[in-house]
Amino acid sequence: MGQWDVFLSPYKQAVDELKVKLKGIRSQFGIVNANSPIEFVTGRVKPLASIYDKSLEKGVPFEPSDKLAEELQDIAGLRIMCQFVDDISAVTELIRQRNDMKIIEEKDYITHSKPSGYRSHHMIVEYPVETLRGKKIVIAEIQIRTLAMNFWASIEHSLNYKYKGVFPEEIKNRLQSAAEAAFRLDEEMSLIRSEIQDAQTYFSEYKEDLAVLTNNPEKEREK
Repeated sequence: MGQWDVFLSPYKQAVDELKVKLKGIRSQFGIVNANSPIEFVTGRVKPLASIYDKSLEKGVPFEPSDKLAEELQDIAGLRIMCQFVDDISAVTELIRQRNDMKIIEEKDYITHSKPSGYRSHHMIVEYPVETLRGKKIVIAEIQIRTLAMNFWASIEHSLNYKYKGVFPEEIKNRLQSAAEAAFRLDEEMSLIRSEIQDAQTYFSEYKEDLAVLTNNPEKEREK
């Protein structure tokens, strides 16, 4: 196993464990028939090419080291998607209450969006993993955002690579307008939140009833 494999192994373990735990929060809401503020969870370990780019940006040697681990706080990355803006604060509070990770920094790009229009809530956490060499504290970044924010951020990320961070003025302006439009969409959806959730509950129950009818037609006729 190479040096990078050894270095990144705890990060991969942390991402896998945190994904299970964060998805577990969503499942617990379902068990008590409550609406979960978490829509879905994704996670990844930053690819070596991205680590290399970030190390150049930070002026850190591109080599497995404690210095690199300290400077690059998003090598392990989790992303939590929410349906509504208000869900973001609910999720952050759930994470703050946990004892299995320690929050060392928060960045609120919801209240204070970046000049580009980017919105998200970032939490930098220390998370312990058990390895063959003992306990290892891994720094991970958890991003919490709505589906609309995530769509915008994914597009902006792709364009950022194409233009190397220097956008043509027209693209830059359109991205900022799109970010505002996405946020207005989130605000409008929040105003009819109860109607949306009632409809989703009704649809879920309908699908369950349909599954029962489809799988047990004889049983249904006996009623």
